[in-house]
Amino acid sequence: MIDVEKVRADFPILGRAVNEKPLIYLDSGATSQRPVQVIEAVAAFEREHNANVHRGLYQLAAEATDLYEEARAKVARFIGAVPEEIVFTGGTTEALNLAAFSLGETRVKGGDEIVVTVMEHHANLVPWQEIARRKGAELVPIGITPEGKLDLGELERRITGHTRVVAVAHVSNVLGTINPIPKIAELAHRVGAVVVVDAAQSVPHLPVSVRELGADIFAFSGHKMLGPTGIGVLWGRKELLEELPPFLTGGEMIREVWIDRAIWNDVPYKFEAGTPPFAQAVGLGAAIDYLNGIGMEEVRRHDIALAARLLEGLLARDYVTVYGPQDPEARGGVVSFNLEGIHPHDVATLLDQEGIAIRAGHHCAQPLHRVLGIPASCRVSFYLYNTPEEVDTFLSALDRVWEAFH
Repeated sequence: MIDVEKVRADFPILGRAVNEKPLIYLDSGATSQRPVQVIEAVAAFEREHNANVHRGLYQLAAEATDLYEEARAKVARFIGAVPEEIVFTGGTTEALNLAAFSLGETRVKGGDEIVVTVMEHHANLVPWQEIARRKGAELVPIGITPEGKLDLGELERRITGHTRVVAVAHVSNVLGTINPIPKIAELAHRVGAVVVVDAAQSVPHLPVSVRELGADIFAFSGHKMLGPTGIGVLWGRKELLEELPPFLTGGEMIREVWIDRAIWNDVPYKFEAGTPPFAQAVGLGAAIDYLNGIGMEEVRRHDIALAARLLEGLLARDYVTVYGPQDPEARGGVVSFNLEGIHPHDVATLLDQEGIAIRAGHHCAQPLHRVLGIPASCRVSFYLYNTPEEVDTFLSALDRVWEAFH
């Protein structure tokens, strides 16, 4: 069990007040807070080791390179991979754009199909729209069940011999639904399709082994897992990465250059053009150390307990509509809902007056909100520093929001 009070002491921002109330931060699905260990790791790098990596022969550059590659190794171990399969990017969005562009160059042609789901974040939808448009391929959307789960029957019917890519969220950033990646990968691989997973909401919260899950590409961000902004990860099977062309060119991704041609570097460096986010990578490594110190099984149990407490409270209020699975074990630590007749922006604004930070809007998932028949929703997302008492305070504040409009 997580000692939440001990954990909270590591997060300086949680000690501040908002509108003269103690901050209750319930928007970790957008960005998590940083523990002092991560803040200090980045600061120490800037103070003591700052130099460009893979280039200088002097000691400072060697130290920076070692720390950068050490961070890559930590990420690899964290998700059950090897360092050669870890590409550092600017975030999940860049990683998914890299995957879409490179797969579009090698695996997609006119008449092919790209399978997506209606629950995708725009970052795992719009890049595929662009590849489909550019290549003359067809985008095939898969719907959800009334419970907010992926319609696996439809998925099985819509994956055909024309399918080249299946793009899917591991955990929906709106519904919280945990999608069965091994089953999806099995269906896709039967027809030789590549499975690209948006893992931005899963890697920070679930124990993840990319080998066991069976997909081909995973993308996630450091800032959602206690790390800095500006650092993301693309994991891909090594043989697939070796096949794919680079997304960006220039700098360290090149082995040799003539005036009319170039030879690419080995993976993963082939995909790391220009100066990489080395200070941020060190911060991500420190974040992984912190999460390993807690244990991802414990993080998962903590999320489930908080989601269960919140779902029980929301479902007991007849003025609330909850979206997604009602079983807390079938979802991540994300719960979206609406109050009858009250715009989500009004809900979030009134809660902010009580020091409570939640998300309100379409959460970069407009197609899903159209399927749900709503323009926007409120979203609470937990992490290891949230407490049951914060859930109770939130629910009481929600009652006051409701009363303010009636």
